[in-house]
Amino acid sequence: MAIRTIRTDEDPILRKTSRVVEVINDRILTLLDDMAETMHEAEGVGLAAPQVGVLKRIIVLDVGEGLIEMINPEILEIAGEQCGPEGCLSVPEQSGTVIRPQRVKVKALNRHHEAFELEAEDLLARAICHEIDHLNGILFTDLMLSEEEAEAYEKASAEEGSEERSD
Repeated sequence: MAIRTIRTDEDPILRKTSRVVEVINDRILTLLDDMAETMHEAEGVGLAAPQVGVLKRIIVLDVGEGLIEMINPEILEIAGEQCGPEGCLSVPEQSGTVIRPQRVKVKALNRHHEAFELEAEDLLARAICHEIDHLNGILFTDLMLSEEEAEAYEKASAEEGSEERSD
């Protein structure tokens, strides 16, 4: 295993669409191991292959519940909405407010070429969406709300919450 260099937002590879993994071979397995080690070393909760310079549809995640590896991940269903802060290992020193689904159902392959589905919510759902965006050349800064939009969203959510309590 090795720590790989994390590409930053000026790198054009982060704006490209990743290719589907056709064969899971030793190179892909090494990439998965290296990505997990790199993510943990950088104290991140997710990492996509383009962030280490590889245009393959591979992500790794660990939101504190153990490592999840996904090859060719695809979102099948989304539900609800959450608005909250995001940051990114490829956009150091910047964070912002992003609206994401509250829950997602995703399918992918594991390192043994076995298909699986995963239902996630809250932080894990946010992380999955964030990393899959990387596979499509999208950075969280593309989706980030302005300060005014974030304040308006927060205000609307608070009002909606008070209306629900008064019923």
